[in-house]
Amino acid sequence: MIEVETIRNWIAYHKNMIHEWDLKHKFKAGYKALFYGPPGTGKTFTATLLGKQFNRDVYRIDLSQVVSKYIGETEKNLEKIFQKAEDKNWILFFDEADALFGKRTSVSSAHDRYANQETSYLLQRIEDFNGLVILASNNKANIDQAFLRRFNAIVHFPIPDPVERLHLWKIYLPANHGLTEEELQTISDKYEVTGSTILNSIHNAAINAYAKKRLITLNDLTESLKRELRKEDRMLD
Repeated sequence: MIEVETIRNWIAYHKNMIHEWDLKHKFKAGYKALFYGPPGTGKTFTATLLGKQFNRDVYRIDLSQVVSKYIGETEKNLEKIFQKAEDKNWILFFDEADALFGKRTSVSSAHDRYANQETSYLLQRIEDFNGLVILASNNKANIDQAFLRRFNAIVHFPIPDPVERLHLWKIYLPANHGLTEEELQTISDKYEVTGSTILNSIHNAAINAYAKKRLITLNDLTESLKRELRKEDRMLD
């Protein structure tokens, strides 16, 4: 993805570019990205890989846990996070961004007014932060349009297509398995699932096959898939 490549380039070269091209007063010191897509499509994994590639700690914050129903508490919770992260070269990863960046409410009560103030506070704090901030959401449509314009990058993480799913089945399966190429192609074409669902299905199938001292079969994978999809209230066709 070109957007992720730009984030990599920002981490690697931004400080030198600002200095050498005399851009300090034209661009802000930090960078803000929104990762959106269904659960299990690699948003958290990508943030983790960025941290590993550049030897930076990734500090994950679940915004649904930070946001408080008590007036003023959310700002206090967020301020502690930003003070802790200041000048530490961390990547801040805010999960469940919808909790604070959802559609803004009309101001019909004191609570609505403070909720909007909390959002404005976080936006300003992100603007002032001199590092990389990534916010994650399952659905871009949940994020207020006014906020979307404030991000430097917006990265979509879709459910893998059949070709990508086939690749994932192959790389996650143990080298020695009992499935044919045709069976793998069929399961990749038929079931629209995420990478995490594929990985979990293989894990459970491997446990059960190993316990029976045999290789993983197509039936093992479909049975595991059934269990995974039930978590999402989905059924196999």
